[in-house]
Amino acid sequence: MFRSVSKMTSDDVSRYIELIKDQLYFAILQQKIKSTADRHCFCIDEELAYENFYADFGPLNLAMFYRFCCKLTKKLKSITISRKRIIFYTCGDQKKQANAAYLVGSYAVMHLNMMPEEAYGLLVSRNSTYVPFRDASFGTCMYNLGILDCLRAVHKAVQYSWLDFSKFDVVEYEHYERAENGDFNWITPGKFLAFSGPHPKSKIENGYPLHAPEAYIPYFRKHNVSTIIRLNKKMYDARRFTDSGFEHYDLFFVDGSTPNDSIVRKFISICENAKGAIAVHCKAGLGRTGTLIACYLMKHYRLTAAEAIAWIRICRPGSIIGPQQNFVEEKQNSLWADGDVFQEKMLNERENGKMAVARILSGVDDITINGNNKNKTSKKEEIELYSEEEERNNLTQGDKLRALKSKRQARSSSGSLSREENKIHTRSSSQCLSKVIMQAAVPGCKASVGPLALSEHSESRKRTRTSLPANGVGGRCTVYRGRNARSSLQSIRFSRLCHSIPTARAPLLR
Repeated sequence: MFRSVSKMTSDDVSRYIELIKDQLYFAILQQKIKSTADRHCFCIDEELAYENFYADFGPLNLAMFYRFCCKLTKKLKSITISRKRIIFYTCGDQKKQANAAYLVGSYAVMHLNMMPEEAYGLLVSRNSTYVPFRDASFGTCMYNLGILDCLRAVHKAVQYSWLDFSKFDVVEYEHYERAENGDFNWITPGKFLAFSGPHPKSKIENGYPLHAPEAYIPYFRKHNVSTIIRLNKKMYDARRFTDSGFEHYDLFFVDGSTPNDSIVRKFISICENAKGAIAVHCKAGLGRTGTLIACYLMKHYRLTAAEAIAWIRICRPGSIIGPQQNFVEEKQNSLWADGDVFQEKMLNERENGKMAVARILSGVDDITINGNNKNKTSKKEEIELYSEEEERNNLTQGDKLRALKSKRQARSSSGSLSREENKIHTRSSSQCLSKVIMQAAVPGCKASVGPLALSEHSESRKRTRTSLPANGVGGRCTVYRGRNARSSLQSIRFSRLCHSIPTARAPLLR
């Protein structure tokens, strides 16, 4: 038996799960409970809420997972509650229960050195059942994503260094995921950036901010993006990227559908040979974009389909929709086999000292490369492929998802942002996308395009980190100011706290 916790009913006791012996517990309760002299209770049901498209409800995104980890780590290291039992609980509906379990389970995997199966075993040990997460499509759910899939995805992300909160800037993440600031997320740092498709010109249409290619270029340059892959119909001239030194490829397939094998092969080949990071977009940067990135992750990192879907959704909620989920699952084994062949080939080349120097692209003659290959489309053909009038009259899935994202974010920030309010979101002296759009939308206002907000901050953050010793003590003093200070210092403090989090694995409460 565990030590009694004040004023807990027998029903409560049966639901308490011990994650760290005599220190950390998780519980699903019928109602809120209060902290006492020997227990500290907290709940995030209302604090961390998923922003849904339709009937989707999770998993909570990377920023929310980060905030939860910071909160729990701080409590575990707090002197004032060091002798108390910390009880993280949920008393919400089944959807909130699933998100709470995903958060604490992921924390156990990331910070308590538990294997995903071990953490999940604890979560279901008190006869708890959790509703599976579903996609962002409208209609019947075609694919269930479980909590265990999410825990395994987090475990793989830690293994491959995609997930490292000591280097994570939560304010930057939340800034750029907003529609007015670019609507993009890194899926794997330094490799894949998923973003909403650019428009011929920066403007606000039906309440949704649209960005011209030039608005992204400064950020892309600062973050070593070398390649842009477009999966939707041509809405802008590719030369607006290629003239600035980027490679640009077109791999169109219908919104909401799945790619054929040729497109999958071409996409993976382009990514394997890219000089730097790859920015991938379709209309909303969710369905088609997430599907092809998932294929690459399965081939080169041997993620299961469920792990790939889970990780991409944690990074960019709403990704991979409807039949695309089943497609990713169907492609899993063949992509694993392709990955094995690729790895064997690379190993043989290294052993034989015949590493390829030239960048070879096989079977991609029909892709637009730098806008100047034999299949380059004329201006007339490009106009025929895309018509603004056609897009307005025939809304695609991507159009609807982009509109929903813009509206939900406007609600969460207390309405649309005025030009003055937009200045609050600019965290550097650089000009943000939202400001560019506002300027373009106001007659007589010069729409000069500057780098995205936070670009300079990101660069300075990298410089200041190099001056900090590994243990955070001594070394050159770095001064942080304003919101940048909170973001940078939060990451540093989080890193320090994690060095001494208890890692002992405890049995269940008896």
